[in-house]
Amino acid sequence: MGARYYNAAIETMSADELHALQMEKLARQLKYVVMHAPFHAAKLAAVGAAPGDITSLEDLAKLPFSEKSELRQSQVDAPPLGNHAAASLGDVVRVHASSGTTGTPSYVGLTRHDKARWSECIARSYWCQGLRPKSVFAMGLSIGFFVGGLPVAAAVEEIGATLLPIGTGASDRLIASIQAMRATVLATTPSYAIYLAEIAKRDLDVDPATLGIHHVMVGAEPGGGVPEIRALIERDWNATCTESIGNADVITIHSAECEAQDGCHFMVPDYLLMEIIDPETGVVLAADQPEYEGEMVFTHLDRECNPMLRFRTRDHVVVKTLPCACGRSGPRLRCVGRTDDMLILRGVNVWPSAIKDVVMSFRPDVSGEMVILLGAPGPAIAPPLKIKVERGAAAGNADTLAQRIETRLREKLIFTSEIELVSANSLPRTEMKAKLIEKTYE
Repeated sequence: MGARYYNAAIETMSADELHALQMEKLARQLKYVVMHAPFHAAKLAAVGAAPGDITSLEDLAKLPFSEKSELRQSQVDAPPLGNHAAASLGDVVRVHASSGTTGTPSYVGLTRHDKARWSECIARSYWCQGLRPKSVFAMGLSIGFFVGGLPVAAAVEEIGATLLPIGTGASDRLIASIQAMRATVLATTPSYAIYLAEIAKRDLDVDPATLGIHHVMVGAEPGGGVPEIRALIERDWNATCTESIGNADVITIHSAECEAQDGCHFMVPDYLLMEIIDPETGVVLAADQPEYEGEMVFTHLDRECNPMLRFRTRDHVVVKTLPCACGRSGPRLRCVGRTDDMLILRGVNVWPSAIKDVVMSFRPDVSGEMVILLGAPGPAIAPPLKIKVERGAAAGNADTLAQRIETRLREKLIFTSEIELVSANSLPRTEMKAKLIEKTYE
């Protein structure tokens, strides 16, 4: 294990070597899923394809996508893990569940093999971010069904760092444990990193910048790559902030930032085959330009239970393909939001994370907390877009502040808004994923 890489062979593999490895593993995986998972067998049969017909990325692109709604129905039809489960419950050693923020949770089974692969793959991502055996890792993530709980703990132990499995639900205990155990790393969501710093200062009279956290590792929601959010976290904690990206149905973490903080390296190309598609047409986009964007689609290459075949994550990313100074050879990703959260105002695509970035730039006149109010189903929304913005503790004139925010949103994101300022500490905080959109029409 080198000082820079957790698995140097995979992390620095050439494109040609990687393609050969992925095609070899894909052939085995397709044979396995067709034999053991009726859901995927039906997918191939629907287009008249057999596993042996898929020998290239172009062949893979001819197969249909798998959608989240199909997985949920699969588990209704064949409980508990669905027709897409390729292992029996007797071989499953752990079950996780998606958060269910966009619908009914889906359950994910792990065999002993799956569990070991997850640990090694997640460890790569944490190593990439700088976690080392000497680190003391404070866990500010839920340790329940959430895929960011036990799998993260196992990866931290795989690296050999000291794990503090505190979890969420008692912020004062988390802060006290960071103090007592001299934690150096905090792992949490971007919104909870900000909220936890608020609690430390407001309720416990503790400056989070003095706690000794050198590194805040964030994930589970967009935000860590948003400049204003990252800057606030780094100021509050006097620490470096890096981001990772994952998906409950795929793997806890598949991409993570290195010390360059210039997008999340795709860390697990031997475990997942990633395609980037145009979310409207479904066409696979060619990686022949320095930067492009689209939706991530994943196919497992080494999964026993609940393998995915061309699974649409609905996560929209900006992809960078130019080399990174760290030497890792894969693409780098920045998640800007979910394709089903994107809003269209008079032909302009607007992401909630981009709105949050603009609002955060008005700190300390605002707290940074906000929520978009949708009075009708999207993505096409008639302007002005209504947004609640929470004032800071010492905000100035409300009318002037609202106008300034509206002006900057119009200048930067090219849409008109209607800002409603609300009192300090009136919008809800969360220890898990923050919701930036509130549907008022339901």
